[in-house]
Parts: sequence; structure tokens; C-alpha cells
Amino acid sequence: MVKDGIQRRKSITAKIGQLEIGGNHPISVQSMTNCDTKDTYRTIQQIKRLEKAGCDLVRIALPDMDSCRFIPEIKRNTRIPIMADIHFNYHIALEAMRYNIDGIRINPGNIRKEEQIFHIIEVAQKKNIMIRFGVNAGSLDSKIMEKYKEPKYEAIVEETETILTFLKKIDYHNIVLSIKSSDILDTIKANEKIAEICDYPLHIGITEAGFDQKGIIKSAIGIGIMLYKGIGDTIRVSLSGDPVKEVLVGHDILRSIGVRKKGINIIACPTCGRCKVDIHGIGRKIEKKLRNIRQPLTIAIMGCIVNGPGEAKSSDAGIAFNQEEGMLYVKGQFVGRYNTDESINKLVQAVKQMAKETDQILIS
Repeated sequence: MVKDGIQRRKSITAKIGQLEIGGNHPISVQSMTNCDTKDTYRTIQQIKRLEKAGCDLVRIALPDMDSCRFIPEIKRNTRIPIMADIHFNYHIALEAMRYNIDGIRINPGNIRKEEQIFHIIEVAQKKNIMIRFGVNAGSLDSKIMEKYKEPKYEAIVEETETILTFLKKIDYHNIVLSIKSSDILDTIKANEKIAEICDYPLHIGITEAGFDQKGIIKSAIGIGIMLYKGIGDTIRVSLSGDPVKEVLVGHDILRSIGVRKKGINIIACPTCGRCKVDIHGIGRKIEKKLRNIRQPLTIAIMGCIVNGPGEAKSSDAGIAFNQEEGMLYVKGQFVGRYNTDESINKLVQAVKQMAKETDQILIS
């Protein structure tokens, strides 16, 4: 499928709750809560913040059987599909499905017995619960690690191929594959290989990417390259810290590469000695005021008259500053000259009006 100039890999469709992944469906953005699931108040509040940021799917950790009983309360108080993250104990997967979880993620590196996986799939099939098989370089099967000595991409591919061989034995296709490493090139190579030999939807990302800038850069490069190659049906930006940032960065990656048009695209001056205003501060204020806009609008925030007027004219709305005075343009037309605060307020009003006219503003 060609999407905005990118030849996207063909895949079958998986479904979790009301969210469809793969096929011709939009690439979704997901995240994971980082609080104790048994603390339902914090978990629900965090999921609500993720929903507001544009998260399509959230994963919660279920480290033990007792955690499963909190699933109904979490689901009652949230809107997006909930996926259980399960390791080591396949009984937890069965218990989570008994409480009607929307989807489960299991790690083939620590749930190895075929009869256990068959049992999980058997129950999932009855309820049409999506299963994500997550292969992670940090938790590969011990036999594979003995063979390769380190978790390079060949080892990741072999682990995934073992799963694919197993899946050929069953008649269940509500499945997503995830192949990740903290190494960008290993992740890309492994996903390229698996994308050639199967048609399951692929969840992509760079696992354990790190903190803030470093993690964002690694994720943007890795996810961006895979998306450009047409690989990826759902993404997660794995960052240490507030998971809301993962979602915001995820949407920025999709917008930057042109596979998602929703939301504000900001063109901002990098600034030089000619700039006499705080473009960074102005930009942050505008971003904050317009973060709930879902219409695909381009906003220019420029610091001087060299490129400023041109960028502002060619955007849906823009400000070109000359000294401390801002020249406001809306839909290519010059509106007027204003001080900094007036410029910000008038631009925000203009953008909100454009969004309101097409009824595509997300009311918070």
C-alpha cells in the first residue's frame, strides 16, 4: 500500500478492542504505564493522560496473579484498549483473559513450552483476544544465546523464525509480532528480514532507548528508517520517565515522516544573531496552547525577516518577527503587526478557528 509516497508493507489485520492494527489501518501509537497496576487510581489517571495525548493502546504490567483482578476496574474507567504485559508464568495470561483483558503480550524468551503457548492461544481464540509475541534482544532463549554469544540481529531473527514456525501449526491470526533491540541497526535488520517472510502486523520501536534527548534521537532514527522502508503497523517510543512523552514523540515521528497528518506541524526558526525574540519560549507557549488540535495544520514561528515572511505566508498560520514586533499571516494573507503576546494570542485564535470550522478540535 502506498501511503504519502511510502510503499507500506502489506500485512493482515489484528484487532484489540476497537483498534485495528495492520492492513490499511493507520499506524497506531502506544505506550505502557510505569506505576504499580494494583494502584488503580494512579494507573487510571496515567492512562487518561495518555489518552488525552493521543495514545491508541496502552500496556500494563501484570507481574503476578493478584494483579489481574484489577483489570475490570481499569477498563471501566478508561477508553483505549488495554494490553497485559506477561512474563515467565503463563497462568497469568490465562487469568488476565478470564478478566477480559483486550490483549496480551507474551515473551517467547521466557514462556517456551509449546503446550503452554497452545493453551494461551486456545483461550485467546475463544474470546478473540489479540496476542503480541514480543522478541527482545535482552531476553532471548538461552540456547540461541549459547549459539550466537551476543544478542545480535541474527539471533533475534532466529528466535522470531522459531515463533513463525510454531504459528504455522495453529489457525489463529489475531497476532502482532514485535522484534526489538536497544541497538538501532540490529533492530532495523531484524525487522527487515522478518517483514520479508511473514504478513503479521509488526509493532516497532527501539527498546530501552534511554533518557530524554538520547532516547528520542535513537527512537526517531530507528522508527523513522523502518517506517520509510514501509515496515511498522504500530509503534512505541521507549523512554525512561513520563510515558506521555512517549506518545507525543511517537506522533511527532509519524508527522515528520509524513505517514500521519493529524495535529500541528510547527516550522520554527533555529535562530541566529538577527533574532531578537525568544523563539524557543514563544514556540513552547504556542505548542502548549494548541496541543489538543487534531487538524493537520502547519504553523510557522520565525525569528527574523530573512526567511520569516516566506515561511509564514506558505503556512496555514505564521508569525515573522522583526525586532520585537510580529507580523501575523493567516492562509497566506498578511493580518497585521503585533507585540509578542498579541502575536501569540492572535495566532492561537486563528488556528483554533480553522480547526473549529471543520469540527476537528479535540475538546479537553
